Amino acid sequence: MLTPLLIVLNALGTLSLPAPELIELQDEIRSIAKINEGLNVFEGDIMESYSRSSISIEGTKWNTSVPYLLGNTLDVHSKGIILRAFEQFGLKSCINFIPRQNENDFINIQKLGGCFSYVGKFFSGGQIVSIGSGCAFVPIVEHELLHALGFFHEQSRYDRDDHVTIIWDNIQEGKENNFNKISEDYSSLLNTSYDYTSVMHYDKDAFSNGNGSTIITKQPEYQDVIGNRIEMSSTDALELNRLYHCDESITFLDHCSFEDESLCEMSVCSRSSAGWQRVSRADGGPHSDHTYLGTDSQGSFMHFTTNHSSEGDSARLTTRRMTPGRTCQVQCLQFYYYYSGNETDQLNLWIREFDSEEDTEGTRRLMGQITGSPAEYWKLHHVPLNATKTFQVEFEARKGAGASSGGFSVDDINLSETECPHQTWQIRNFEEVLNTSNYGTFLYSPRYYSIDGYGYQILLQLRKTFFGVYVRLVSGDYDDTLEWPLAWRQITAQMLDQNPQMQLRMSRERSLTTDPALISGGKFAWGNPREVGNLTTVGGETFNASYGYGWGYFMTAEDLQKRDFLKGGDAIFVFTMQDLSPLLTNNSLPCAAIPVQNFTLTPEESIDDGPCSRFTTTTTTTATTTTPTTTTTPTTTTTTSTTTTDTEGPDVDGR
Repeated sequence: MLTPLLIVLNALGTLSLPAPELIELQDEIRSIAKINEGLNVFEGDIMESYSRSSISIEGTKWNTSVPYLLGNTLDVHSKGIILRAFEQFGLKSCINFIPRQNENDFINIQKLGGCFSYVGKFFSGGQIVSIGSGCAFVPIVEHELLHALGFFHEQSRYDRDDHVTIIWDNIQEGKENNFNKISEDYSSLLNTSYDYTSVMHYDKDAFSNGNGSTIITKQPEYQDVIGNRIEMSSTDALELNRLYHCDESITFLDHCSFEDESLCEMSVCSRSSAGWQRVSRADGGPHSDHTYLGTDSQGSFMHFTTNHSSEGDSARLTTRRMTPGRTCQVQCLQFYYYYSGNETDQLNLWIREFDSEEDTEGTRRLMGQITGSPAEYWKLHHVPLNATKTFQVEFEARKGAGASSGGFSVDDINLSETECPHQTWQIRNFEEVLNTSNYGTFLYSPRYYSIDGYGYQILLQLRKTFFGVYVRLVSGDYDDTLEWPLAWRQITAQMLDQNPQMQLRMSRERSLTTDPALISGGKFAWGNPREVGNLTTVGGETFNASYGYGWGYFMTAEDLQKRDFLKGGDAIFVFTMQDLSPLLTNNSLPCAAIPVQNFTLTPEESIDDGPCSRFTTTTTTTATTTTPTTTTTPTTTTTTSTTTTDTEGPDVDGR
């Protein structure tokens, strides 16, 4: 990972390098109540005369596949945001939003005079959901879609007085009915607890007359949490899944943090005396798992040592079999790894596909590889996959030629039928950098390339108690072959909530969409940087850079503490640049293409011994083992050993 370059303001406010030219986007995310001021809608955004926490009448529910139409009043940017919200529903629930064909019952999403929806399936012929000006943010779209799926506001639950106090004297005259409770006779809580973090909860100042907050939480630590504008919470998803009797989500496939001896039904096997081990610490690092990094708790991870093995030794950690269910044959493998070995060691990421249940061998393909300079800290890694049939993932660790004091470790694996982020920027000790840097300090990402070859760069501007995020086009290797101005690309910057289970994450994101007709400073804002940009040098690299567009108030230092935005002190940002031009005429986007990659393997490294299950019968036990080191007294760690039986092929010893 490249270290971000810091450019520091001096006492006069000038930069040691040419200052980037920045343009603030005026699209602050506001509360729905403020966006809809003046609209005659019930409880701020509901198009019906009665209400309920969640619908209790089966006839007002949709099927789990919900047809939608993106109306011609919507701009391209809003359409892209709506599709991003759909992806969150697919990841966290069994609700699948599908483009309408000829169904009579469908959601008709339009850009009308605000953000509003009916509650539940109210009528046929195209039920309106409005995503108007100021509404095109993932949490607001999720809020309105949850209304359409049958949910009312969280603070209207009949048990709300046990959790919040309504300050009636602070409510605008005539708006008191917005704080009515819903009778138990007309609503269901679905056996879920009150959720201060719900995307359906009013903020503390909703409908205030200016004399103070209208809602006071009985747990003070949540006073500044209510009014979530990040994304739907885990309890929102739980309630949705219970209402629609969901047993599994649309796009989520698997997760493992190795917290018990089952290894999440994964198998281990080896061609040598070395093997994958489940441990709580490892010689040479890491000394903590990633799941509980930075806490007093201790968990487990999988480790392959290259310290006590010979060149060519290898071992595999293999997931259970999974079958893709989406039309688009795109999956994303994400995991954290710790690399304390030698630069010649390898971690190869394979998929093995099976033609049928009777196919015991399968066919494997190499999809990713980690090698080169070690990095002795936990790093996030994404591997785009394109399995077309039942498959499993294999983590193959291989000992290289050089001496090693450690090895490879993996933890917090997630697998989903979604597109991977295009770029990942992990910033070490981010909170310390934010606190100690001069006001106005810039951090520059490496130069990134989109899938189709456009160069761009991310800038963070640090302002002590908050920071901004900007994106700018930079000249690159393919500029002469690309179309300019850059048209209808939605660029999304997301600060990752590093919860180990991706379905429980609530990440902060903002998006912009490039308009090819936009003029700034007399030039095309998204034109070729070689023609409209200025020559600049960052980190020893010289290129042309255009204006930076973004958000000066992306997140506060206080908000960093509210989720797992920091883990071990590190922050992780992920970015995508998605072509939305098909949405000019269509309701959906084509399937994503995965990047073409080339890997180098020797003939020996390419040998396929077949799946681990071919060689092993597995029993899992917990044992205490002593691992010697050359510099300290022996270290005692707890491991999970897997005893295997060689039925054919090479020696198998998965420990």
